[in-house]
Amino acid sequence: MTGTEARGGEHAAGHADRSPAACAVVELELYKLAVEMADRISGRRALANTFFLTVNTGLAALLGGGNLRWYVAVAGIVFAVSWWALLQSYRRLNWAKFEVINRIERDSLPLGIYSEEWTYLQGTSSRRKVWPPKDFLAWLKGYRELGAIERIVPLAFIAIYVAELIRQVAS
Repeated sequence: MTGTEARGGEHAAGHADRSPAACAVVELELYKLAVEMADRISGRRALANTFFLTVNTGLAALLGGGNLRWYVAVAGIVFAVSWWALLQSYRRLNWAKFEVINRIERDSLPLGIYSEEWTYLQGTSSRRKVWPPKDFLAWLKGYRELGAIERIVPLAFIAIYVAELIRQVAS
């Protein structure tokens, strides 16, 4: 078997090899590609977080350092809202990628590493209640999605910028 045939390519006669062995090889390669692309998306998301955190930290520091005009706070709100929207987009994109990865695991692979990991994490997910104190402790110990945690940061910056706008209007 040639390398092209092993990858589910074409036979010498020009027809695609649709044998179960060739299809299994192609499915495994596509699975590897899907996992690699999901990892790349996570890397780009981390880079975007670094960029927006740096910009917002700088703008918030400027606000604390002097009497700046209102448009610095408005620029901060624009950056923070953009960051939050980008995180939402990355979340939807990763969700779709993992739906595909999980389907391939379910239908074609003997073991579903990502789907089993997700099942385990869902079993340890944190409660939504944080009061009374015993619920808060359970919330701290439970699993929380990274996306849920990281979306709080742009909202905190928005609160800082809105507070600054209110301070400027009140003075």
